[in-house]
Amino acid sequence: MVTNKIMDMGYMGFIVLLFACCAASVSANEQPNSTEGARVLAVSVSGNPGSYRFSVELASPDLGCQQYADWWEVLSENGTLLYRRVLFHSHVNEQPFTRSGGPVKIQPDEFVWVRGHMNTTGYGTVVFHGSVDSGFQEKTLSPDFASGAAQHAPLPDGCAF
Repeated sequence: MVTNKIMDMGYMGFIVLLFACCAASVSANEQPNSTEGARVLAVSVSGNPGSYRFSVELASPDLGCQQYADWWEVLSENGTLLYRRVLFHSHVNEQPFTRSGGPVKIQPDEFVWVRGHMNTTGYGTVVFHGSVDSGFQEKTLSPDFASGAAQHAPLPDGCAF
């Protein structure tokens, strides 16, 4: 039956169908294999010195509990973990998504890094850097920067969905 439909489409129709199938297959496979990981898209901060609340927007190639952004964190300039917001579930149908957390104990002029983490690939390379006073800008950061922070609590203890 399918063969008859292909024959009715003619050669050009078959080529278009083949191209569409292959293109869909490639784009579906690119997302799970993304080396970019959890990408920080925006950072906003509210609160007072020594007790700021961060709202972080992330985009990540979530597939469910087998692959998802499991936290975002705030690091000092030298890589000390200042705060981590654990994410308790995947966000497959909610991309990009924003989650807030705090308090983050920094001063208004203190520069920090904000980055995301995937349970499968580790730290993303698209991060934000800045301070409350100067604002935050997108930067690229090696996933190896302060990689030991991945062992510090709090850590996820499972994935709900």
